[in-house]
Amino acid sequence: MSKKWITVEREYGSGGTEIGRKVAELAGVPFYGREILEKVSELSGVDIDRIEDYEETATGGLAYSMLAMSQSVSGTEDMLSPQDKVYIQEQRVIMELARKESAVFLGHCAAEAIEDKENIIRVFIRCSDAKAKKDRIIKEYGIAPGKVDSVRRKFDKKRANYYVANTGKRWDDFLNYDVVLDSGRLGIDGCVKALERLLEKD
Repeated sequence: MSKKWITVEREYGSGGTEIGRKVAELAGVPFYGREILEKVSELSGVDIDRIEDYEETATGGLAYSMLAMSQSVSGTEDMLSPQDKVYIQEQRVIMELARKESAVFLGHCAAEAIEDKENIIRVFIRCSDAKAKKDRIIKEYGIAPGKVDSVRRKFDKKRANYYVANTGKRWDDFLNYDVVLDSGRLGIDGCVKALERLLEKD
């Protein structure tokens, strides 16, 4: 198999993390999700909770992110906000990991970091089955039933804001992706099989 990279953006409760991890296991390639934050934390000395707070408050916009990247390259990174420093560090980590080998990346605008690669499969995972989504959030994340909707909206808003702040694109605009899969219709295993086939196809 030639080198390929899958980047996954996903709705909260869609099972995107499980799907990405299973695809990586079946393909025998690394999976990077929270591992990206762990590496950024290690390099920056900023704890993961603080990094997640910075992601939640990202407001830069595409033009500002481009300026932030250029400042970083020119050696004036001290002028950047903590949010922009985190974004730049995440992008650097993703680029370095992708340079080594094929991989599956979860979130963190990974497709932007490796957009120069030819064999990227940009994926968005959604879930049209509201009950399945709610059950997954309760079971996997331990969220009380009465709080599921507010927690789901919070995380989806966080992901949407971070994405638009750093790409200038809407997170839920399916035109930004090569593949959009509905785990509510296909199930977790159906989504995994679809992506596994794409990885195997030359």
